[in-house]
Amino acid sequence: MPDSGAIPDSYDEFSMFHENAEEYGIKWTGPPIVRRERVELPDGRYLSALVWGNEPTNLVFLHGGGQNAHTWDTVALALGRPLIAIDLPGHGHSGPGKDGSLNVEANAKDLAYVIERLAVTPAHLVGMSLGGISTLQIAKDFPDIVRSATLVDVTPGVNATKSKMIADFINGPEKFEDFDTLLARTIEYNPTRSVSSLRRGILHNAEQLDDGTWVWRYARFRDAERTGGVDFSRLWPVVGQMKAPLFLARGMLSQSVVDDADEAETRRLNPTARIQHFENSGHSLQGDEPVALAQAIAEFTATA
Repeated sequence: MPDSGAIPDSYDEFSMFHENAEEYGIKWTGPPIVRRERVELPDGRYLSALVWGNEPTNLVFLHGGGQNAHTWDTVALALGRPLIAIDLPGHGHSGPGKDGSLNVEANAKDLAYVIERLAVTPAHLVGMSLGGISTLQIAKDFPDIVRSATLVDVTPGVNATKSKMIADFINGPEKFEDFDTLLARTIEYNPTRSVSSLRRGILHNAEQLDDGTWVWRYARFRDAERTGGVDFSRLWPVVGQMKAPLFLARGMLSQSVVDDADEAETRRLNPTARIQHFENSGHSLQGDEPVALAQAIAEFTATA
């Protein structure tokens, strides 16, 4: 079993930012201004978001499947600017999706509602994996709120085969006997990440029950979603038709779900799209190369 370090007696989601900064060499000038906002949806459900800074912002981050808004913490610290990171439906501190976790049409409607209430629109949307697919769906259904779109290691070419490792991890054991068992499984499926960053990620993304066992905060994918719900090829036309500038940030290690054919199709459909390779990243660029990703996002959104 890996050394998990001390497990806090009580969880404070705003207490670990200094660890992110120290691990990735980000200058620490004191705790950032971050608050959690809950937005009620018209049907009574709700989504939750982290709002960084006190000033209005047009920069919005959407995480991947099985993750939560805290996956962007290091990127946010490196950027050092106001932004919003939303917990997707069925993830983190948000309520359930209207129709599961992978119905991106329903999710896009929920996310657009929240974006219009928390952010300045049109907004720069940064979406990783499922968040990137959601970004494309938002660009299709709500184009007026999208100023630019950054896809972090995802295209509509993702399918059940490419995302199998992700689905297998998300749909693993429903609970774990102790923290170290949960950490060991997380390390197994995230070989490019440091143990310290994975430990923080678990504390943000799991909770301990009264009997001492641990469970994830996200909703597991349903059988129908696992078997047929990860083919998003119908969104390829959006890549070519969207009017907002597009940026594809691609991880180049084997854990990436984007291949050369996906990149070529992106270039064919959208010749003006910016594409950048991150040689030391797998699928989770925000965990593998967060500072480099933050710099790329800053450069792209400055001119988009």
